[in-house]
Amino acid sequence: MTSSTSASSSTLPYPRVAVVGAGAIGGWIGARLTAQGTHLSVLARGATLAALRRNGLRLSSAQPEHDLPAQRVHASDQAAELGPQDVVVIAVKAPALATVATQIAPLLRPDTVILTAMNGVPWWFLEGGPLAVADQRLESVDPGGHIAHALPTAQVLGCVVHASCAVTAPAHIRHHFGNGLIVGETTGGTSTRAHALVQQLCAAGFQATVSERIQQDIWYKLWGNMTVNPISALTGATTDRIMDDDLVRGFISAIMLEAKAIGAALGLPIAQHPEDRHAVTRKLGAFRTSMLQDVEAGKPVELDALVTAVRELGQKTHIPIPYTDALLGLARLHARQRGLY
Repeated sequence: MTSSTSASSSTLPYPRVAVVGAGAIGGWIGARLTAQGTHLSVLARGATLAALRRNGLRLSSAQPEHDLPAQRVHASDQAAELGPQDVVVIAVKAPALATVATQIAPLLRPDTVILTAMNGVPWWFLEGGPLAVADQRLESVDPGGHIAHALPTAQVLGCVVHASCAVTAPAHIRHHFGNGLIVGETTGGTSTRAHALVQQLCAAGFQATVSERIQQDIWYKLWGNMTVNPISALTGATTDRIMDDDLVRGFISAIMLEAKAIGAALGLPIAQHPEDRHAVTRKLGAFRTSMLQDVEAGKPVELDALVTAVRELGQKTHIPIPYTDALLGLARLHARQRGLY
């Protein structure tokens, strides 16, 4: 194993970073940061923890010149062994977050930045921002408010990931395409800490930018993957086949129009039409969504963060969403039959 010394950790805005969830996205982010000179800790368990201790964190790429040698990391299944961090990157799947949130207190100081690099609507989506909803709790993604209690919103930076990665073996990540990370304060505007973290991410090779309204970026990404993900899980189809079926594409468009209306009511307008987004999805070719991969691997699906939360937001904004309800009902039943929800 080797570790790059391209930058001294003492010169970095955030020299100590921990990744919670060293899967496809967390491993990708962690490997790049470690190669840049960041001292990386990883909270992991099972086969991933064993592989990290044995071989380090490995990143390969569709472009071999971007492959990284195995990186040494400080890995443990006990947060207390890793100690307080400058930044904690949470990149677990949404169903695991409630458990994880109660385990990572030893990683957090009052000034630790919590970066949420996850799919779907986060628990803090309505907190402290300008979104026009009186009740800011999202029961669908944070039942009882336990996540919000464990992870203070004031310490959180949101992160929208535009990249495709996969785990080829425990602690071995393959990056397919995309390199974008959008970072922003949960309450909007800009901040010194957001710019400093984006600077560090850019130095590590990411196309990172600061958003003045991260909820807008979250909603735009969700507008595309809240439909294709569960439909791929239901059917086993890749995105090209989903887009090629006129009836299925029409169903997706109807759901997207409902989500677009919810976004407009929340002050998160989307200027595009569904067919505009379909054209982007078509460019992915025969792409297997993350939810389809989870179903095939027998893992819990992120249905609540991607669809149930949209239903809850529809209820809060009093917008009828019959097509979204139909998708949620079918996808939920499918997942329950397989013990994945």
